[in-house]
This record gives sequence, structure tokens and C-alpha cells, in this order.
Amino acid sequence: MQAPAGQVDLRLSLAELLRLHGDNSTAVVLMLMALLTVVPIAGAGTVLSLGILAIAGAWMRGLDDMELPRRLGALSLNERWTGRCLHGLAWMYERANRWLKPRWSLWSHRSTRWGWGAWIALMAAVIFLPLPLGNVLPSLSLILLSLGWMFRDGVALAVSALAGCAALAYTASLASLLVQLVDRAWAWLPA
Repeated sequence: MQAPAGQVDLRLSLAELLRLHGDNSTAVVLMLMALLTVVPIAGAGTVLSLGILAIAGAWMRGLDDMELPRRLGALSLNERWTGRCLHGLAWMYERANRWLKPRWSLWSHRSTRWGWGAWIALMAAVIFLPLPLGNVLPSLSLILLSLGWMFRDGVALAVSALAGCAALAYTASLASLLVQLVDRAWAWLPA
């Protein structure tokens, strides 16, 4: 839909949002996709988790620059969510610039890249699962991982690992609850 004359249409596609960063780095793509998995749109996390899984493969191969597939890049946000994303990214970069700095360099060393790629794949698997509020912690883990990698801040990477471990614990607790419910339901059935 076109904006009326004299007004700017603030709808952005994912590719345009990425171009605003001036860089097609894998960390930026990962961060944007992780941010979008938290948006409360049914199925967004499931679909975007497949893209995050592809990023995990690129990360493991050491690719620093990544082009989005055409269909993924064409995903568009409405005007309201475009404004929220731009304000949120500006706020996040402002905070990151204040708090993050190069430290604990072993955590962001190139030799750890393969392990972080596996971590990204694991978080993508958790995001893929249809759990209530199940996208929040793994998405936070991936956002911290992206910022930590961009700023070479090992502390942010360590906090990313903690958030991811909390996501795994949450997933395991829900799986345990589901097993218990199925077991109790099975016991109610006649022999």
C-alpha cells in the first residue's frame, strides 16, 4: 500500500533493514532474525528458526558476510513494527556501545567460532519448538551472542551462554511436565 502524497512509507523489508546497517555481516543478520522471533506473530519463530539454522551453518564455515535469500529478505514489517524495530535497534546499539568493549578475547577467538555455530543451531532448535514464551530466552541468547561477537566482548558471550542454558532448562522442564501429563493420562485409560 502506498503512502499518501507527502508522507513517507515506513514499511521496511528485512533486506532493507539490514542495508540500513551498512553491513551484511552474519552477526547482524543473526541479531535481526533473533529480534524478529520475539515478535508475537504466530509461526514467526518457527519460520525464522530455519533461517537461523542456515546462519549457524554459515557461522561454522567462518562466513562473515552473508546475503539473505530473496524470499527471506522480502519479508516486510508494517509501519508500526518498522518504527518499533528501528527505535529498538537504536536503543540497543546505544546501550551496547556504553557497556560492551573488547575483553575476555578467548570467548570471541576464531577457534571458538565452530562451537558458537553449534550453539546457534541449538538455540534455533529451541525456537522452532512451539513452547509458550519459548522464544524469549533463546532469542536473548542469540542477540547477546551477536552483540558480543560484534564488539568482541567475552562477557556478553558468557551471558549469552547463561541465557541459552536457562532456555534449555525451561525446555527440559516443559518436556518433563508433558511426559508426566501423558503418563497420568495413560494411567486413566482402561487396561
